Amino acid sequence: MLQDQISRVVKHSVAYSFAFSQPFAFYVDAYPLMQNEVLEQSNMLQFGMQHESVRMLQHKLQKLSYYDSSIDGEFGVLTEYALTKFQQEHLLEQNGKANEKTVKAIINEEEEYYENLLQQHELTFSMGDRGEDVKEVQEALFYFGYYRANIDGIYGEKSNEAIEAYKQDTGEEIHHIEAEIHEKTVEAPQVASVEVTEQESNEKSDETNQEEAEANKETPVKKENTSTSKSSVSASQIISSAKEHIGTPYRWGGTSTSGFDCSGYLQYVYNQLDVNLPRTVSEIWNATKHIDQPSVGDLVFFETYKPGPSHAGIYLGDGKFIHAGESNGVEISELNVSYWSERYLGAKRVSLH
Repeated sequence: MLQDQISRVVKHSVAYSFAFSQPFAFYVDAYPLMQNEVLEQSNMLQFGMQHESVRMLQHKLQKLSYYDSSIDGEFGVLTEYALTKFQQEHLLEQNGKANEKTVKAIINEEEEYYENLLQQHELTFSMGDRGEDVKEVQEALFYFGYYRANIDGIYGEKSNEAIEAYKQDTGEEIHHIEAEIHEKTVEAPQVASVEVTEQESNEKSDETNQEEAEANKETPVKKENTSTSKSSVSASQIISSAKEHIGTPYRWGGTSTSGFDCSGYLQYVYNQLDVNLPRTVSEIWNATKHIDQPSVGDLVFFETYKPGPSHAGIYLGDGKFIHAGESNGVEISELNVSYWSERYLGAKRVSLH
């Protein structure tokens, strides 16, 4: 994982090669991830040594709450004690020395610490937002080399750019799946789901018509004796399938019942009815038909962490929609809540087959 992170720093910073010639303060204040590279290339650090690598070791142990003394670069009793405590809690040989296994374990825990910060927070801030949540996200993005400004707890352009870069990188291996468009897809009737179309009124008197028979055969719902449109039945099936997954946790890149991201959730729900959707929100936006007002089963889109559609859900009616949110996983939310109403882009209709 370290090499992946180093490559991201290379991608997002022109000062990478310059970093290795700098003193400890530079690593801490500008490129903390470079400490990992230095520590991994160091020989065993042990009692009595004095070196810049010891400063880096002390800094990491302090961040992980094992070391609470001064960062002076001297491997003394307190540094040895902190290392021994870390080794004990991680089932390593308790020798108080920073050998290869111990250094890797420290680096892994630090990486997990910052990764958890990013996973715990919903990365959908608005310009001008302030608070500890923003600060923690800035710190984590700073560690991974995305954020290169003051860690001040104020969400601005630099913070937004950092989040966009982070999401692009973490999604590169996930969002490469291209949607397979079904050749027999037909466009859904452009009427509200509660209305009865003229075609549907004639169905009972024209059941021998081959084209109608094929359409009915392809529709993945059972025909009922009530005057309900095919899109209404399909919508009810979509909603039923969508609600089955309420409470499923959010997982970036998730496409299964063990965890969904917002587009993975939509794709999964519709695929259960043999309707193919593209993998990303922007692709779904482009592949669906604009409508002025959503009906039950239509998609609603929002502009969150970047310009354009970046989040979406399924409209349930009564101003509510179901979606995979980063905070609570699959849940039902209301469109008139300020967060969503301010970010609402519009509604789209999926072509059914």
